Amino acid sequence: MPFDAVSQQPKLLYLLQGVAAFAAVVGLILLALHRGPVRRRAAALILLAPALLLLAVGLVLPGLRTLALSFTDGGGDKWVGFDNYVWMFTDHQALVALRNTLAWAVLVPLASTAVGLLYAAAVARSRFRTFALSLLLTPMAISFVGAGVVWKFVYAYRPAETGQIGLLNQLVVAFGGEPRQWLVDSPWNVLFLIVAMVWTQAGFAAVLLAGAIRAVPGELTEAARLDGASPRQTFRRITLPSIRPTLLVVLLAQAIGTLKAFDIVKTMTGGQFDTGVLAHALYDQAFRYGETGRGAALAVLLFLLVTPFVAHQVRARRRTG
Repeated sequence: MPFDAVSQQPKLLYLLQGVAAFAAVVGLILLALHRGPVRRRAAALILLAPALLLLAVGLVLPGLRTLALSFTDGGGDKWVGFDNYVWMFTDHQALVALRNTLAWAVLVPLASTAVGLLYAAAVARSRFRTFALSLLLTPMAISFVGAGVVWKFVYAYRPAETGQIGLLNQLVVAFGGEPRQWLVDSPWNVLFLIVAMVWTQAGFAAVLLAGAIRAVPGELTEAARLDGASPRQTFRRITLPSIRPTLLVVLLAQAIGTLKAFDIVKTMTGGQFDTGVLAHALYDQAFRYGETGRGAALAVLLFLLVTPFVAHQVRARRRTG
């Protein structure tokens, strides 16, 4: 379809207005810095002004708008007070989404970090560590939607009298079992979705932890061996304490990303069979059912859940700095 400049004129006009306004701000900043000596703090504040302006327009104002909408009805017009928050903690599907989100936030970081740690410990000092790490990192090159499609085929179900196309059911049938609908039975289906998330995130943990393990001074491990410590004892008492900051960073990063999980759930189950999470419930309420207030309330709850992890990470970076 050819590009129609006439029909797109309002959008292009808005874009040009935004570019012109940003250019004007930058020009005023350069002019202010050029006219005379400016104190260091004032100069830093002036230089940060465009970024702060964009942050306010793109993040702060929408956040405040979402908070305000969480106290309104489905159309976003009538004030309903805390009704949306009461619904959120009394509705069965909303509670299921909250339960699943907390399960994801606990199990995915622990499982992916544990897999990445074991893999990193095995290959960190190997001659083929780059190739080995790249194998585990490959799933990260796939989008979450792609990962969901891959694992949906892994769990695919067909009746026993027909040929199986799902890898897991094919293995079950090969060993004499009956095929199952893995993504239907709750709460086990949530664990099967979590496996797909761990598959995509374990490589991230392995790469960071392998670098941390290689940074552990060789003198420490060598001294432990001379003292008669076994490899397991050396790993538990020397390596793990040395890489604890990296472990914490990996866990926090995984937890923050997992709380926002949406794509895998949407692709594999569509939130059915009690597999919904907060991000998916937010999408359904706001865009499928037209309940803007409920969707905004779920967004506020998701923000509150993410905030402690982000704050802890910021404090840890400041202490490190």
